[in-house]
Amino acid sequence: MLTTPTENSIGVTDPDADLIFGLKAGDEKALAGLMDRHMTTIHKMAFYMLGEQMAAEDITQTVFLKTWENAKNWQPGQAKLLTWMRRVTRNACLDMLKKKAPIYTDTVPDIEDDANSPFESLSQSEQSARVGAALAQLPENQRTALTLSYYQGVSQREGSNVMDISESAYESLLVRARKALKILLANERMTEG
Repeated sequence: MLTTPTENSIGVTDPDADLIFGLKAGDEKALAGLMDRHMTTIHKMAFYMLGEQMAAEDITQTVFLKTWENAKNWQPGQAKLLTWMRRVTRNACLDMLKKKAPIYTDTVPDIEDDANSPFESLSQSEQSARVGAALAQLPENQRTALTLSYYQGVSQREGSNVMDISESAYESLLVRARKALKILLANERMTEG
Protein backbone atom coordinates (compact mmCIF):
# COMPACT_ATOMS: atom_id res chain seq x y z
CA MET A 1 0.00 0.00 0.00
CA LEU A 2 2.87 2.45 0.57
CA THR A 3 4.01 4.51 -2.37
CA THR A 4 7.49 4.88 -3.78
CA PRO A 5 9.27 8.22 -4.30
CA THR A 6 7.84 8.38 -7.80
CA GLU A 7 4.37 9.62 -8.60
CA ASN A 8 1.63 7.16 -7.77
CA SER A 9 -1.21 6.15 -10.10
CA ILE A 10 -3.33 9.15 -9.13
CA GLY A 11 -0.49 11.53 -10.04
CA VAL A 12 0.45 12.58 -6.49
CA THR A 13 3.99 12.46 -5.16
CA ASP A 14 4.12 11.15 -1.61
CA PRO A 15 5.89 13.68 0.65
CA ASP A 16 6.93 10.77 2.90
CA ALA A 17 8.60 8.81 0.11
CA ASP A 18 12.00 9.49 1.65
CA LEU A 19 10.99 7.43 4.72
CA ILE A 20 9.10 4.60 3.05
CA PHE A 21 12.15 2.61 1.95
CA GLY A 22 13.55 2.86 5.48
CA LEU A 23 10.25 1.72 6.96
CA LYS A 24 10.15 -1.25 4.56
CA ALA A 25 13.70 -2.17 5.63
CA GLY A 26 12.77 -1.99 9.33
CA ASP A 27 14.83 1.15 9.99
CA GLU A 28 13.76 2.59 13.35
CA LYS A 29 15.16 6.00 12.38
CA ALA A 30 12.65 6.13 9.52
CA LEU A 31 9.86 5.38 12.00
CA ALA A 32 11.14 8.10 14.32
CA GLY A 33 11.17 10.53 11.38
CA LEU A 34 7.62 9.58 10.47
CA MET A 35 6.52 10.09 14.07
CA ASP A 36 8.19 13.50 14.15
CA ARG A 37 6.30 14.52 11.02
CA HIS A 38 2.85 13.16 11.75
CA MET A 39 2.31 12.35 15.43
CA THR A 40 0.61 15.68 16.16
CA THR A 41 -1.61 15.36 13.08
CA ILE A 42 -2.74 11.84 13.94
CA HIS A 43 -3.22 12.65 17.63
CA LYS A 44 -5.32 15.76 16.89
CA MET A 45 -7.51 13.84 14.46
CA ALA A 46 -8.11 11.11 17.05
CA PHE A 47 -8.79 13.69 19.77
CA TYR A 48 -11.34 15.57 17.69
CA MET A 49 -13.09 12.34 16.80
CA LEU A 50 -13.09 10.91 20.33
CA GLY A 51 -12.94 13.96 22.59
CA GLU A 52 -10.72 12.14 25.04
CA GLN A 53 -6.97 12.68 25.50
CA MET A 54 -5.99 9.17 26.67
CA ALA A 55 -8.04 7.48 23.96
CA ALA A 56 -6.41 9.72 21.34
CA GLU A 57 -2.98 8.71 22.63
CA ASP A 58 -3.92 5.03 22.38
CA ILE A 59 -5.17 5.48 18.82
CA THR A 60 -1.99 7.36 17.87
CA GLN A 61 0.15 4.49 19.14
CA THR A 62 -2.01 2.00 17.28
CA VAL A 63 -1.70 3.92 14.00
CA PHE A 64 2.10 4.09 14.14
CA LEU A 65 2.34 0.44 15.18
CA LYS A 66 0.14 -0.61 12.24
CA THR A 67 2.19 1.57 9.89
CA TRP A 68 5.40 -0.09 11.15
CA GLU A 69 3.94 -3.58 10.90
CA ASN A 70 2.51 -3.06 7.39
CA ALA A 71 5.42 -1.14 5.87
CA LYS A 72 7.08 -4.24 4.42
CA ASN A 73 3.93 -4.98 2.39
CA TRP A 74 3.55 -1.46 1.01
CA GLN A 75 2.79 -1.36 -2.73
CA PRO A 76 3.38 1.60 -5.04
CA GLY A 77 0.49 3.37 -6.74
CA GLN A 78 -1.84 3.68 -3.79
CA ALA A 79 -2.74 6.62 -1.54
CA LYS A 80 -0.12 8.78 0.14
CA LEU A 81 1.20 7.39 3.41
CA LEU A 82 -0.46 10.11 5.50
CA THR A 83 -3.79 9.47 3.77
CA TRP A 84 -3.51 5.78 4.67
CA MET A 85 -2.58 6.68 8.26
CA ARG A 86 -5.60 8.99 8.52
CA ARG A 87 -7.82 6.17 7.29
CA VAL A 88 -6.37 3.84 9.94
CA THR A 89 -6.97 6.59 12.52
CA ARG A 90 -10.57 7.02 11.42
CA ASN A 91 -11.27 3.29 11.50
CA ALA A 92 -9.63 2.84 14.91
CA CYS A 93 -11.65 5.77 16.31
CA LEU A 94 -14.88 4.40 14.89
CA ASP A 95 -14.10 0.98 16.38
CA MET A 96 -13.47 2.58 19.77
CA LEU A 97 -16.70 4.58 19.57
CA LYS A 98 -18.67 1.42 18.76
CA LYS A 99 -17.25 -0.32 21.83
CA LYS A 100 -18.47 2.34 24.23
CA ALA A 101 -20.99 5.13 24.42
CA PRO A 102 -20.09 8.42 22.75
CA ILE A 103 -18.03 10.77 24.86
CA TYR A 104 -19.29 14.30 25.25
CA THR A 105 -16.57 16.62 26.36
CA ASP A 106 -16.30 20.19 27.44
CA THR A 107 -12.59 20.34 26.67
CA VAL A 108 -11.13 20.92 23.26
CA PRO A 109 -7.45 21.76 22.88
CA ASP A 110 -7.00 25.44 22.19
CA ILE A 111 -4.45 26.96 19.90
CA GLU A 112 -3.05 29.84 21.86
CA ASP A 113 -2.55 33.21 20.21
CA ASP A 114 -0.18 35.49 22.08
CA ALA A 115 -1.76 38.55 20.42
CA ASN A 116 -5.07 38.06 22.24
CA SER A 117 -5.91 39.59 25.58
CA PRO A 118 -6.90 37.24 28.41
CA PHE A 119 -10.56 38.18 27.86
CA GLU A 120 -10.38 37.36 24.15
CA SER A 121 -8.64 34.06 24.94
CA LEU A 122 -11.34 33.16 27.47
CA SER A 123 -14.02 33.92 24.89
CA GLN A 124 -12.24 31.78 22.28
CA SER A 125 -11.79 28.99 24.81
CA GLU A 126 -15.51 29.03 25.62
CA GLN A 127 -16.34 29.01 21.92
CA SER A 128 -13.96 26.10 21.29
CA ALA A 129 -15.60 24.18 24.12
CA ARG A 130 -19.08 24.79 22.68
CA VAL A 131 -17.96 23.74 19.20
CA GLY A 132 -16.27 20.65 20.62
CA ALA A 133 -19.38 19.64 22.53
CA ALA A 134 -21.58 20.18 19.47
CA LEU A 135 -19.10 18.29 17.28
CA ALA A 136 -19.29 15.32 19.65
CA GLN A 137 -23.06 15.17 19.08
CA LEU A 138 -22.75 14.76 15.31
CA PRO A 139 -22.96 11.34 13.64
CA GLU A 140 -19.53 9.70 13.28
CA ASN A 141 -19.20 10.27 9.52
CA GLN A 142 -20.11 13.95 9.78
CA ARG A 143 -17.69 14.42 12.68
CA THR A 144 -14.95 12.69 10.68
CA ALA A 145 -15.54 14.85 7.61
CA LEU A 146 -15.45 18.09 9.63
CA THR A 147 -12.36 16.93 11.51
CA LEU A 148 -10.55 16.14 8.28
CA SER A 149 -11.63 19.33 6.56
CA TYR A 150 -11.27 21.91 9.32
CA TYR A 151 -8.88 20.50 11.90
CA GLN A 152 -6.67 18.53 9.52
CA GLY A 153 -6.97 20.84 6.51
CA VAL A 154 -7.15 18.03 3.95
CA SER A 155 -8.45 18.50 0.44
CA GLN A 156 -11.79 17.03 -0.57
CA ARG A 157 -9.96 14.41 -2.64
CA GLU A 158 -7.87 13.28 0.30
CA GLY A 159 -10.83 13.43 2.68
CA SER A 160 -12.87 11.24 0.37
CA ASN A 161 -9.94 8.81 0.12
CA VAL A 162 -9.58 8.65 3.91
CA MET A 163 -13.30 7.99 4.31
CA ASP A 164 -13.38 5.66 1.30
CA ILE A 165 -16.26 7.52 -0.34
CA SER A 166 -16.62 9.54 -3.55
CA GLU A 167 -15.69 13.23 -3.60
CA SER A 168 -19.33 14.18 -4.20
CA ALA A 169 -20.42 12.07 -1.21
CA TYR A 170 -17.72 13.74 0.89
CA GLU A 171 -18.91 17.20 -0.21
CA SER A 172 -22.49 16.27 0.64
CA LEU A 173 -21.40 14.95 4.02
CA LEU A 174 -19.59 18.22 4.74
CA VAL A 175 -22.67 20.25 3.81
CA ARG A 176 -24.89 18.16 6.10
CA ALA A 177 -22.31 18.31 8.90
CA ARG A 178 -21.96 22.10 8.70
CA LYS A 179 -25.73 22.51 8.71
CA ALA A 180 -26.16 20.15 11.69
CA LEU A 181 -23.35 21.85 13.61
CA LYS A 182 -24.88 25.27 12.94
CA ILE A 183 -28.27 24.05 14.23
CA LEU A 184 -26.72 22.53 17.36
CA LEU A 185 -24.84 25.74 18.14
CA ALA A 186 -27.92 27.90 17.47
CA ASN A 187 -30.05 25.68 19.74
CA GLU A 188 -27.42 25.97 22.48
CA ARG A 189 -27.51 29.76 22.25
CA MET A 190 -31.31 29.73 22.45
CA THR A 191 -31.28 27.58 25.60
CA GLU A 192 -28.68 29.86 27.22
CA GLY A 193 -30.65 33.02 26.50
